[in-house]
Amino acid sequence: MESSEKQTNVTLDLYGMTCANCALRIERGLQKTPGITEARVNFAMETAFVKHGPEVANEDLLKIVESLGYKAAKHNSSDPSSHESEQEKEKNRLKIRFFISCLFSIPLLYTMVGHFKALSWIPIPGWLLSPFFQLALATPIQFWIGFPFYKGAYRSLKNKMANMDVLVALGTSAAFGYSLAMTVLWYLQTNSNPIHAEHSSLPHLYYETSAVLLTFLLGGKLLETIAKHKSSLAIKSLLGLKPNFASVKKGNSFEEVPAEFLKPGDIIQIRPGEKIPADGIVTEGHSDTNESMLTGESFPVEKKIGDSVLGGTINGNGSLLFKATKVGDQTVLSSIIRSVEEAQTSKAPIQKLADRISSVFVPIVVCIAAIDFLICFFYLEPGNIGSALEKAIAVLVIACPCALGLATPVSLLVGTTRAAKSGILIRDAESLETAAHLKVLAFDKTGTLTEGSPIVTDYKTFGDEERSILSKFASAESTSEHPLAKSIVEFIKSKGINMLLPKDFQSVPGGGIRARVEDDFILAGKLDYLLESGGKPPEELLEIGKSWEEKGKSIVWGKLDGSKSSWILFALEDKIKESSKIAIRDLKELGIEPVLLTGDLKKIAKLVADQVGITKIHASLSPNEKLDLISDFQNSIGATGMAGDGINDAPALAKADVGFAMGNGTDIAMETAGIVIVKGDLQRLVESIRISKATVRNIKQNLFWAFAYNAIGIPVAASGLLAPWVAGLAMALSSVSVVLNALRLRGRKET
Repeated sequence: MESSEKQTNVTLDLYGMTCANCALRIERGLQKTPGITEARVNFAMETAFVKHGPEVANEDLLKIVESLGYKAAKHNSSDPSSHESEQEKEKNRLKIRFFISCLFSIPLLYTMVGHFKALSWIPIPGWLLSPFFQLALATPIQFWIGFPFYKGAYRSLKNKMANMDVLVALGTSAAFGYSLAMTVLWYLQTNSNPIHAEHSSLPHLYYETSAVLLTFLLGGKLLETIAKHKSSLAIKSLLGLKPNFASVKKGNSFEEVPAEFLKPGDIIQIRPGEKIPADGIVTEGHSDTNESMLTGESFPVEKKIGDSVLGGTINGNGSLLFKATKVGDQTVLSSIIRSVEEAQTSKAPIQKLADRISSVFVPIVVCIAAIDFLICFFYLEPGNIGSALEKAIAVLVIACPCALGLATPVSLLVGTTRAAKSGILIRDAESLETAAHLKVLAFDKTGTLTEGSPIVTDYKTFGDEERSILSKFASAESTSEHPLAKSIVEFIKSKGINMLLPKDFQSVPGGGIRARVEDDFILAGKLDYLLESGGKPPEELLEIGKSWEEKGKSIVWGKLDGSKSSWILFALEDKIKESSKIAIRDLKELGIEPVLLTGDLKKIAKLVADQVGITKIHASLSPNEKLDLISDFQNSIGATGMAGDGINDAPALAKADVGFAMGNGTDIAMETAGIVIVKGDLQRLVESIRISKATVRNIKQNLFWAFAYNAIGIPVAASGLLAPWVAGLAMALSSVSVVLNALRLRGRKET
């Protein structure tokens, strides 16, 4: 326990990664470092999540990444501008290099017309075919435009791994080197004019192959960067919800203060249409707020004195004063952003296969290319080095571990941010994947299927004037902390009845309360407690109370002993959430069996279950008994989820394959749940499962096409049916297609 408390979580922004194997290399380099207990690198987000002990400083992490040949900086969730600025600079550098590369490679691309008999009628100037002219065009592309590939290949091999850069460097260097050697031999043997040479005497060169290939790869990298930028827009929109300034009360006036300097306890003024800068409690005013960006709730939420407000939400037409309770990184908005970022750096189990394949992918491809070259040179076309080289280059450049590496993280990136915009926090990739395969979903009753706060549905008085009885009863109950007492007091206050100051208050555990209001002694609580104190309620009230109990309602009795004894009877009910019945129906349509696990009596549990459509009920359960039932479901049926309020249900939430915590802001940091439903709306819970299924389906599509692309492309290239530049174009587009497929999740409509 002591060591875990000393663990520090750090997120790093990474720079210089070119493919998924780069991410694997950084991840393994960090994992090998003593003191680092966990390291996860997300290639799509260009971030690393690291958990380490006190013996490792944050500066050490940056040095480790730099020793591997990359750059890193500490991630700042509240101010991502530096990372965005660096990403924007990289994108602009790519654009410039791509534009220049196009200028140099287009003339070379035009010379490729001569390779196609069907286009032999197109005129090609002799100077364009000159080996030295082609060398002059291809050299800056090979060694300036292509330098990052060489740099990446060097640091990859230096760290005893191989990545996509190795394949590109090998393939383009082979084409350029062979062409350069042929150019020198041609010149020495023929002593021809370097610029104006006879077409028939020219050697077969591959300058255009390496140049056009590098240009296509650079263009693909640019498209991939732009697409990845789009995939992260959702979390940037969450960051944009934070206002920069807040109007804070200072004495008798208000001053504009930067939002990052707010403190708990500050009184903040919110004018109509302004963003709320912190979480807090309304102290003055009346308005409504738009909370859809955090909770997914489409209708404005009324706010009055005593109600809570959430940072990042937008005030309506009224003005409010509120007392800040959570500021900065402690707000609900910050919790959402933190949860989304952590989920995006986690790895789904389905990604492990792709990681294992990526780690051995490049060496296998190099071997295939070498074997293909040898077979072609010695057996299929003996002595034809140009043809053998062309086939080997095509194999090297069409193989792409990037598509495999991007298949999972980019879908997770889009899926988790899509969920966050609906008020659903998915804490880790494993929960997201597992939720798609649930067979059983167990529900707690109070606070999950029901609102969790009882309301008065009926009452009946006997004796004195009704308003007098209600006033004195509410006065006595106002000192009690019991939830039923609070609900009764709120109900009586809503009728405009004033309360008095009670005296001689006593609480009897398991029974009720006793207090004196003016000249009357008031007793409230269970019927048995009141009977022990003497006297019996009228038969009429007993019959009414019995009928209410049969309906599953909670009963509170009251007795006023004064000049004339009076009785009062309340029926309270924990109202079922409007979303519960629809959510249970939708779960059944998804093939998930709903089960009710509750500590309440079976009679009450059955009444609730019947109303929402649950047929399988387990009542009067202790937390440990819920835990045992979750284990039974897992063993007998399959993947099991648990939805609860995160308090008494914590053991079951932790045991379940996926825990769904019903939160309302204050409960958002529940550590036992893998998925948090911000407003506790069960339709959002169903939506989280739908998003999970859609994301997993999207990941499988990406992996299928990534595997299929390589499984088909490599043999086709090895057979000589693809020119190297066509193979390069296909490789560049494969990664882009994976990202674009994942982006489809952004436009997914809620159902």
